[in-house]
Amino acid sequence: MAESVSDTNPPSSNERRARVLKWLRRVAVGLLGLSLLGAVTVVLVIRHHEADLPSVAQLKKGYDPPQVTRILARDGTLLANVFTQRRTVVDLDDVPDPAKLAFLAAEDSSFYEHEGLDYFGMLRALLANLRAGRTVQGGSTITQQVVKNILLEPERSYRRKIRETILARRVEQHLSKDEIFALYLNQIYLGHGRYGVEEAARYYFGKHARELDAAEAALLAGLVAAPERYSPRHAAEKALGRRRYVLGQMLDKGFVTQELFDEANRAPVKLAPAVEEQSELAPEMVSHVKKVLRSVVGERARLGGYEVTTTLDPKLQAAARQAVRKNLDKYSKRQKLAPQFTLENRRLWGKPFNGKPAVNKIYTGTTVATNDEKNIIDVRVGDVVGRVDLSKEERYNAERLSPSEFVSKGASLRVLYVADPEGDGEPARLRLELGPQAAMVAIDPRTKHVLAIVGSYEALAGGLDRATRAKRQPGSAFKPFVYSYALHSRRFTPASVLELPNPKKGEGELPTRTVRLRTGLAKSDNAAAVHVFREVGPANVVGWARALGIESRLEPNDSLALGAYEVSPMEITNGFATLASGGTYGAPILVTKIVGPDAQEVPLPPSPPSRRVLGEDEAYLITSLMQSVVKEGTGRRARALRRPVAGKTGTTNEAKDAWFVGFTTDIVCGVWVGYDDARPLGWGEQGAVTALPAFVDFMSEAHAGRPPTEFRRPAGIVVVDIDPATGLLPYVDQQDTLSEVFLEGTAPEEAAEPDAGVEPDAGEEEDGRPEDGDAGADSASLGSSDARTPEAAAPTVEPPLF
Repeated sequence: MAESVSDTNPPSSNERRARVLKWLRRVAVGLLGLSLLGAVTVVLVIRHHEADLPSVAQLKKGYDPPQVTRILARDGTLLANVFTQRRTVVDLDDVPDPAKLAFLAAEDSSFYEHEGLDYFGMLRALLANLRAGRTVQGGSTITQQVVKNILLEPERSYRRKIRETILARRVEQHLSKDEIFALYLNQIYLGHGRYGVEEAARYYFGKHARELDAAEAALLAGLVAAPERYSPRHAAEKALGRRRYVLGQMLDKGFVTQELFDEANRAPVKLAPAVEEQSELAPEMVSHVKKVLRSVVGERARLGGYEVTTTLDPKLQAAARQAVRKNLDKYSKRQKLAPQFTLENRRLWGKPFNGKPAVNKIYTGTTVATNDEKNIIDVRVGDVVGRVDLSKEERYNAERLSPSEFVSKGASLRVLYVADPEGDGEPARLRLELGPQAAMVAIDPRTKHVLAIVGSYEALAGGLDRATRAKRQPGSAFKPFVYSYALHSRRFTPASVLELPNPKKGEGELPTRTVRLRTGLAKSDNAAAVHVFREVGPANVVGWARALGIESRLEPNDSLALGAYEVSPMEITNGFATLASGGTYGAPILVTKIVGPDAQEVPLPPSPPSRRVLGEDEAYLITSLMQSVVKEGTGRRARALRRPVAGKTGTTNEAKDAWFVGFTTDIVCGVWVGYDDARPLGWGEQGAVTALPAFVDFMSEAHAGRPPTEFRRPAGIVVVDIDPATGLLPYVDQQDTLSEVFLEGTAPEEAAEPDAGVEPDAGEEEDGRPEDGDAGADSASLGSSDARTPEAAAPTVEPPLF
């Protein structure tokens, strides 16, 4: 009995202590084992995930993200932003302290204290998210965000989080805090396609990042959590709420005083107008700049970050675009190309096409259906039915008529076959091509800077720039190259009298006729041009035209004298600029400066050196002859400018191309009008009617406020009175003399005989149209077998720039 009682006695204190120590040893061993296991696991996990981690060395070597390339006009006006990501990298020193503190307060206030990971912040965010049952607070540090945005793919997984954690420590070991913070401020997305604080400052406030105040900086910092949700552009109250939160964080952390907090919190939000660059103003220049950039920096151009200054004058570019559009709209009215379209056959367009259409070709089709609800027109083009989206046809439907108001069923329409049907039952894609296109180039003759360039009516990015890439026959606009060489050769003077075949075969008509050289050019006499061309040598004219700036193919046959070989508007306009400059050739210049992402100037591609082609006296002489084109010839409509103008019209066979190229003392301007598929422009259309009005409209705007200036007469020019019939000195007491200009040493020395004859009239009406209503003397045709032009064909188009 006593023994059983003793068995129930409680253990002594020593025994209890031994038991506790025993269990503590067990727990310690277990914890040590777990720790070792955890450590091994962590090591294995790190080894597993760091095997293919990106190197942080690239961040140390240099941060080179996609940036915006800015294309500027000559006065600094922004023409276009070119980018894959809209970002402009700035140094941390260019970000003001209020902006730095705002982003730190909003995203990572202890950034300058931790080593890449904020463990308490991560725990705090985890607890907050667990309580809310959703993600309401982020735990990533600024360093982790840099890793996530620059080094890792934007996946949401535990694997990425582990990799992010590993890389964050590595980044902290390789880069300073300021370097990491600068990366963050340049990389972060802030809404509306804007990356980085600089682009966000430009977009929201119209200023540079360095100009941000505390209120503006706090608003931008508040966007990081959800840029589109908190955008002040469409959620002003939410944006103000986020700004208030960021300012409160700045106050709590001691980043701002109460006074500054109150001031910033009361500040109204003043957003800059959401105005984009003038991309519609000059897409032709933008395309050229892209080509130049790729030629000088290669594939690096895709990353952007460049600032390119062009020669474009925004005012003149706008005037050029307006003149081209106004001129083409007037053409449409003359040729009755306005809705409602009801004709089943229109002679101007030709008969509806039969057969299988090809992509990027123009055809005449037949309207088979309209749908006002969907704003579409279905057109049969040969074997295929295609569809026109009328909502995209602003040029031809300026009044926004419904499809049924625009065209009636069965009416013909001229369309571009854009793309084949994409699937069964799907129509082909079509675009209206009812009227012709046009191009205009304006050049400063002194510098050869291209002041304006228009390659289409529409001004579409990536569209065909007919000013530089389409080549067409210039017709009689080429004749100044022939006549200028004739003067240069000293074999002809402005007073030279040409004996030519007489096209009038009636009774009593003489077999020949005579015309002075000046009159031959003024009246655009084809027989005179061919006569001079043959006399001076076709091969010589080819070489001369090349020296003046024509690079396209030219052949030494009679048709060259009449402009039958194709050139681009840029080529021929710059050729005229050689004459207008006093005889010095220089390649046309469109880009004057390129600054790279490192703020260093990039060398421009080499240009051929300028060269003197003809003397100033010779250039003055051909200019004088071309002034007669305006004063008394086919270019008389240019007299509306009320200032000295020299120029030349051009019209090709069947009026497939219409030109006017001319200049004042300040600007050279060339205009071309024609259908892309080289259709005739229609009855009554020619250079003086179809192209010259655009020249006049543009030059009127370009010279507004400028006083008229005469072409300077250089040394080596003499003025002599002549007999108009013979080009010789006048006979004694002659009353009908003319004053003519000559190169020194080429003036006539022999006097005319009385009653030597009267120069025949070339037979044109006051408005410049030949009396028979045809393209007549200005057309690239002799009307005889003496010289024939090559068969007119579709325009030759060079390969796209990109």
